[in-house]
Amino acid sequence: MNQSYFDGGLLSYIVHSLLAAVITIFTLGIGTPWGIVLMYRWKIEHTIIEGRRLQFNGTAIGLFGHWIKWFLLTIVSLGIYSFWLHIKLEQWKAKYTTFY
Repeated sequence: MNQSYFDGGLLSYIVHSLLAAVITIFTLGIGTPWGIVLMYRWKIEHTIIEGRRLQFNGTAIGLFGHWIKWFLLTIVSLGIYSFWLHIKLEQWKAKYTTFY
């Protein structure tokens, strides 16, 4: 039986986290999709499930389009749509996560 494990390291995590934070802060939040994709790609590409490494194929540009749509839906619904944001983001991540 093949093992499942995570092989990411602390230093790599710190560097990726700082870079994602810098991108988000210096773009005043507009770069948040780039930070999200950077961190999620790092997490997924260091994850092995039953001996098979995961791969993330999503792009920040692809997420940015959804990000704008979700932002506008949240405004139009007076914040009600925000309850679905986390679910929508997880669905988007799952859609672009595959095995190598």
